Amino acid sequence: MALTKYTIVEKLQSNLDLPKTKSIETFDSVIELIKSTLESGEDVLISGFGKFCVREKNQRKGRNPNTGQELILRHRKVVVFKCSGKLRAEINS
Repeated sequence: MALTKYTIVEKLQSNLDLPKTKSIETFDSVIELIKSTLESGEDVLISGFGKFCVREKNQRKGRNPNTGQELILRHRKVVVFKCSGKLRAEINS
């Protein structure tokens, strides 16, 4: 089961003893901060968790899997996540 915004807001509400509206505002503020930082091309590093980076992908040849038609995939930016060594160790223990 995936961790949803609703679940995170509920955890913030119970763990920090915040009203639900304040929990939603806090969560939304953090997400907006991460998004705006990535949009500006900067990395987001969360110690003990990982790093979100914006990478550039070059134009390349691709293929439509439904039709088999070859096409050119345009140059674009993607967000990648690299987990920290600490998180990796916790997941694998």
